[in-house]
Amino acid sequence: MTIEAVLFDADGVIQEPTVDWQATLATFLRPDQSADEFVLDLMTSEGPSLAGKGDFRDAVADVLARWEVTTPLAEVLSLWEQFAAVPEAIDVVQELRAAGVPCHLATNQQAYRREIMNDRRNYGQWFDRSFYSCDLGVAKPEPAYFKTILTAIDQAPTSVLFIDDNARNVDGAREAGLHAEVFHLSSGVPVLRGLLHGYGLPIATDGPEQGQ
Repeated sequence: MTIEAVLFDADGVIQEPTVDWQATLATFLRPDQSADEFVLDLMTSEGPSLAGKGDFRDAVADVLARWEVTTPLAEVLSLWEQFAAVPEAIDVVQELRAAGVPCHLATNQQAYRREIMNDRRNYGQWFDRSFYSCDLGVAKPEPAYFKTILTAIDQAPTSVLFIDDNARNVDGAREAGLHAEVFHLSSGVPVLRGLLHGYGLPIATDGPEQGQ
């Protein structure tokens, strides 16, 4: 088995929220309203825009109207900006690339968040290529998402490893023929290093040596 490229998910793998966004969303509601149902409504409304269908901002506005939320749309949308890349995780990506292993971003995002990640924060500098679901017109866990990427990078599925924090997405990748593993940042970046090392990839299991 030779892994010739690695696909990394974004949320939960290389970046994490900087606020408790679900708790914040709950503050926008009346006491008699269910925060869990509100969050579910928002997540469901996001679905079409992840595949490039419809405008995420319009979808959120419709949810706020349905729940009679008076908080301005811009304030609600700002929660989707409250995240940050984890330097130790980015170091892993750069270490692999420096060793000659192509690394690609493979993430479900709507255009609003893609603009933040790709255009404002220049995530593309950390990866050989970036694949956002809203651009591909299909989202994980659909096997078609992964097959589109394989065609773009011209790799056989058995030569590619995919890392994601969502088991359903990992199952979709495996259905498409890729090697795939579940990892979440809460496990610690050393676990990610060990996982990659287990696939024979040129990565230090304890991080870069001091002074390098």
